[in-house]
Amino acid sequence: MFDLNGRRALVTGARRGIGRAIAEGLATLGAEVAVHHAGTAEEAADASDVVATVGARGGRAVAFAADFAEAGAGTRLAARLERDFGPIDILVLNASIELLEPPESVSTERFDRQIAINLRAPLELLQGVLPGMKQRGWGRIVAIGSVQQVKPHPQMLIYAGTKAAQLNWVRNLARHIGPCGVTVNNLAPGAIWTARNDKFLSDAGFREEMERHIPLGRVGRPDDLVGAAMLLCSDAGRYINGADILVDGGMSVA
Repeated sequence: MFDLNGRRALVTGARRGIGRAIAEGLATLGAEVAVHHAGTAEEAADASDVVATVGARGGRAVAFAADFAEAGAGTRLAARLERDFGPIDILVLNASIELLEPPESVSTERFDRQIAINLRAPLELLQGVLPGMKQRGWGRIVAIGSVQQVKPHPQMLIYAGTKAAQLNWVRNLARHIGPCGVTVNNLAPGAIWTARNDKFLSDAGFREEMERHIPLGRVGRPDDLVGAAMLLCSDAGRYINGADILVDGGMSVA
């Protein structure tokens, strides 16, 4: 039920952290994986390393660059994948950006950037891949949410809002495209030690204080998300639709 041979997956923001862990995990199940990155030299190098790692394990992965801050980037990426990679069966919406600042200081530019990357580009990708999924009668869409959608940080007004909106989209879409054989779910991590969070979690005092509020007693790792992603992206999770699965060590209920 976890066999993904013959399936093609796109994981956005897959050059490191949670995205990379999920991309590599899906590849171990047999999926061919499109590894998305934003296009800088550093990101391209990271994505190439993901591709090489998957290849060394006997899988297939291809890197694709797209800057989601640009209008139409999601639409163009979907078209390129259809042409150069093949129809997408699994879409993991992982790429996002969070800009911490007081609500009073949010500028139009920073607001627009977070909306573009966290909401506009995912919508464009959905519009690009959903018709094919519906026509084939099989598809898996997994949005990577955040504990911020239920416990928002005061300096993440826009980011937390986009994650809450994303969950609303999941619940909306699940009702309307479930009859077509396509499932849509939200996978929400808590405090995960990624590059984005390294400057905070590498501070032992800060980390220990946070871990006191996590029932499992530790911050998470990117690979803690992989099992749940495998479930939601395969036939093993075929009857899970419209769900919000928190992978946070119990942080949301503490």
